[in-house]
Amino acid sequence: MKALRVIIVDDEPLAINVLKNYAEQVSQLELVQTFSNAIDANLFLQENEVDIIFLDINMPILDGLNFLESLQTAPMIVITTAHEEYALKSFELEVIDYLVKPIPFPRFLKAVNRIIGLKQGSTGGNQSANEKPSIFVKVDKKKLQKIFLDEIVVVESLKDYIRIKTTSAKYIIHKTLGSFTDELPADKFLRIHRSYTIAIDKVQAIEGNSLEVDGIRYTIGRSYLNEAKSRILNDTIT
Repeated sequence: MKALRVIIVDDEPLAINVLKNYAEQVSQLELVQTFSNAIDANLFLQENEVDIIFLDINMPILDGLNFLESLQTAPMIVITTAHEEYALKSFELEVIDYLVKPIPFPRFLKAVNRIIGLKQGSTGGNQSANEKPSIFVKVDKKKLQKIFLDEIVVVESLKDYIRIKTTSAKYIIHKTLGSFTDELPADKFLRIHRSYTIAIDKVQAIEGNSLEVDGIRYTIGRSYLNEAKSRILNDTIT
C-alpha cells in the first residue's frame, strides 16, 4: 500500500507540531500540508486529493464540523480536539476516530492503524504480497516495528507490557493486552484469558479448558471458555 496522504487542520501551532511529529514517525503516512484554518484547507482540497484529515473543531470563521459538513466527498477524518462534547455529532458525520488533546502517541497510532486496516480491507484481493494487513507497534522510544497480522501467534500480558509472539520473532511493547486486542481484527483474534489473546487460525488443538498454539498449551479463562470454543470450532468448520 502506498503512503497515505495527510493534511492537518488546526489553529494551534503547538497541536500542529505534535501531530506533524507523530505523522513523520509512521512510514505509511505522507504529510503533505498543514493549515491553521479550514478555509485554506478547503481551497487546497478543491485541487488536491488526500486520504486523511486530522481536523480540529474549534477554529475561527469556519469550525471543523461545519467544514466537514461542507465537503461533498470527504476523505477519512480524524477529529483532534480538546473538547469531548462533540464526539456524538462527529460520529454522526462518520468520522473515523475522535482524539482528545493532549493526544498520546499510542492513541494516535491506534487511529492510524485503524485507517490502514480499512484501506487494506477496501482493496480486497488486489493486495500484493507486500501489502498484507499489518500493524505498527512502538518497540522502543523511537522505533516503529511493522508486524504482519497473519504472522501473529499469541499476545501475552506482562502487566503494563505485552509480548507479541509471531512466527519469526517476539516483541515486547508498553501497552495493555486489552487495548492491543481492540486494535486487532475481531474475526481473526480472540482473547481467551486475562493474560492471552490468540490468533484463531493458529489453534492446533482444544482439550477441556485449554488449547494448543504453536506447540504450547494455554489455559482458557472460565469467563472466556464458551465463547472461545464456539468461535474456534465454528471458524474451523466453516
